[in-house]
Amino acid sequence: MSSALFAPLAVGGLTLSNRIVIAPMCQYSADGEGSATDWHLIHLGNLALSGAALLMLEATAVTPEGRISPDDLGLWSDANETALARVLESVRRWSDIPVGIQLGHAGRKASTHVPWEGGAQIPPSEPQGWQTVAPSAVPFLEGENPPEALDRDGLARIRDGFVAAAQRAARLGLDAIQLHGAHGYLLHQFLSPLSNRREDEYGGSLENRLRFPLEVFDAVRAAFPAERPVSMRVSGTDWAEGGWDVDQTIAFARTLEARGCAAIHVSSGGLTPAQKIPVGPSYQVPLARAVKQAVGIPVVAVGLITGFEQAEAIVSTGDADAVALARGMLYDPRWPWHAAAALGGRVRAPNQYLRCQPRQHPHLFDPD
Repeated sequence: MSSALFAPLAVGGLTLSNRIVIAPMCQYSADGEGSATDWHLIHLGNLALSGAALLMLEATAVTPEGRISPDDLGLWSDANETALARVLESVRRWSDIPVGIQLGHAGRKASTHVPWEGGAQIPPSEPQGWQTVAPSAVPFLEGENPPEALDRDGLARIRDGFVAAAQRAARLGLDAIQLHGAHGYLLHQFLSPLSNRREDEYGGSLENRLRFPLEVFDAVRAAFPAERPVSMRVSGTDWAEGGWDVDQTIAFARTLEARGCAAIHVSSGGLTPAQKIPVGPSYQVPLARAVKQAVGIPVVAVGLITGFEQAEAIVSTGDADAVALARGMLYDPRWPWHAAAALGGRVRAPNQYLRCQPRQHPHLFDPD
């Protein structure tokens, strides 16, 4: 019996060789001006040899103030584009894995220290800090410097930033774009009534709260080549009373599908410190299942998916069309190889590594 996890999957005009996606993972290792460094070359080169079907680049800011930290990757300048082109050229020289990019804006969760330095907000009065923006002047944490509520010019500037970054992504030959509408960042801040207190056409009703994320999606979809997919990452719930929930997520997903969205990647949380998350293996899979039952486009599940049989079950039972791995892939960059060996699948491996194929799995590798 063949493995569902190692069956191909069409996502828009892109065909994936299996159902394993490397999720976007912030590295906080750019040069201070948003440009990729040798760390990205080492990091992405390693993951490109993993046997996964798609490598998604980390959350990449579309404007300088949209960075989570001063060390975040960006794609707003020619220098950013040139630096990333160098990294991608080297990765592609040795791997044919499709590479996509997650474009985002951190909103009120911007201007912070890197996680290993505590991740606290850097106020605009301190070196490397800046004034954050958001749908409403509501800080993420009590006592933080509050964001400025975006006016119409600010909304237009950010939307244009997404478009310009999408055009740069197209020039770089990236295979896909994912818009970051999850984890409490700007697009998610517009979606959730806990962070969106606006009284204009961008706040209040569900239709109004969807408006700006949909405007960004439409603009990016129009700016990126039609044959290359544009998807959205969403938080299926805020895990907090009165917040964004799975029913609203389903409504958003259906609207995105009607507008040409190629896939929905379902995560959760990140919007409020009041969240109460029932963390455990596959804890977010029910959210993906609910969305998949409501739409016809591929749905990706993520969150504490670490076991081979666990991932196989998620796909084979129809809970999701694919699984995304993040921390698990950092811990074991050959996870797809080991999953293929356990489930009877096949993975692409570089010719230089073919001799490591275990004798008990003689048909594991497809050579480059």
